[in-house]
Amino acid sequence: MTLFYGWIIVAAGVVVTCIGLGAMLSLSIFLQPMSEATGWSRTGISTAALLNWVSMGVGSFVWGALSDRLGTRAVVLVGGVLLGLGMVTASQAATLGQFQLLFGVIVGLAAGSFYTPLTATTTRWFTRHRSLAVALVSAGLGLGTMTVGPLARWIITNYDWRVAMLVLGDLAWLLVIPAALLVKNPPAPAAIPAAAGAEGPELTAAQALRTPQFAAIALTYFACCAAHSGPIFHMVTHAIDHGVPAMAAATVLGAAGLASLSGRIICGLVADRVGAKRTLLAGLALQAVTVSLYLFTRELAGFYAVALVFGFAYGGVMPLYAILVREYFGARIMGTVFGAVAFVSTLGMALGPWAGGWLYDAFGSYFWLFTGSFGIGLGAVAIAGTFRPPRQLPVALPSPSVAR
Repeated sequence: MTLFYGWIIVAAGVVVTCIGLGAMLSLSIFLQPMSEATGWSRTGISTAALLNWVSMGVGSFVWGALSDRLGTRAVVLVGGVLLGLGMVTASQAATLGQFQLLFGVIVGLAAGSFYTPLTATTTRWFTRHRSLAVALVSAGLGLGTMTVGPLARWIITNYDWRVAMLVLGDLAWLLVIPAALLVKNPPAPAAIPAAAGAEGPELTAAQALRTPQFAAIALTYFACCAAHSGPIFHMVTHAIDHGVPAMAAATVLGAAGLASLSGRIICGLVADRVGAKRTLLAGLALQAVTVSLYLFTRELAGFYAVALVFGFAYGGVMPLYAILVREYFGARIMGTVFGAVAFVSTLGMALGPWAGGWLYDAFGSYFWLFTGSFGIGLGAVAIAGTFRPPRQLPVALPSPSVAR
């Protein structure tokens, strides 16, 4: 029995997103030791995370459009080279400004070349198991949090933060570049006349970006990410502030990553059965409620419990946006439209870490971070409830190799 090549694409996507996004997200592990070793403020270091997400957002839109034209393999290869370069040079930064530029901008731009193009390519390879396949690629983010973060913490404990960041940069070159070589586009499907009831030809990218469906998906994604990005980034430091040992606090982040991994897969399977919108609404509601529990958590066991539920919730909703974009706008402009949606979402991801650092420096605790995240999370639920049914798209006859 021949292995369907779409699953090779999924495996390559898992490796790339695990290392690529895991390296960028590991900054939360570096926050406290870097601040102690260099004297840089948490706000200053958190600003690098803000630049990460803004740069990733711009990169997601640009790389997504380029992947539609040049192919995903070339885009991911360039991103892998940039990621290693950013991590290695950031490990030698002498000033906060240098670190913000090298880690914040270069690593962020590199990260933008991974998730959006790989997700768009995955949706083109699958029909029957599309939600599961996209969820597995997205699961690489959770796997990265579960593995790269604790690895960084172990190296920091035994050496220092500069060595840890240097090692992560080398791993990016060693693993992302070979995985990118496995990526290719699926065979082109043979188009047939539109089915009865279809609304005509697919939209152009410019038309899609002006639709209310695009605005609703993008705003929901923004609010969702704004609600969970701050708690994710400051989770480890918040636990340390309450007396949890540093290595144990890093494993709390790993537990959230493990739960997000299961959340992506389970919600992907559920979405294939009950639909992406219903699954998204349930996940967003669970995320908002769980964020509020951080206001009452003080002990290590409590941090583990909240991290597991929180990780399941934020992980479960992440792949669903790509499915919604595919349902609303089709495959031809998937990279461009999902790149634009991802750009809006990364503004939310940028807001949380920076706001959390600023609120901590201003008030000496993370109380207002978790309170604000809870409110924004409820807003995401409200916006998602406004989604209209997707428009009917023209029917295409997929080749046997992409109908898995």
